[in-house]
Amino acid sequence: MAQATLHIEGMSCHHCQMAVEKALRSLPGVSQAEVNLEAEAATVVYDPGVATIEAMREAVDKAGYKVV
Repeated sequence: MAQATLHIEGMSCHHCQMAVEKALRSLPGVSQAEVNLEAEAATVVYDPGVATIEAMREAVDKAGYKVV
């Protein structure tokens, strides 16, 4: 397993936090995703043989937020 930290713009409330976590957790290979709203960051634990950083970026984008 690997761990990545994604810096995310556009989150302003608990609903935003939950939406990003749900988007990331829905990806195959992602075993854990936790968002720190104050830090504007998500920590993701994933299987690099299955999940990619690019797929995570796309999932966050589709949820309406931006990985920077």
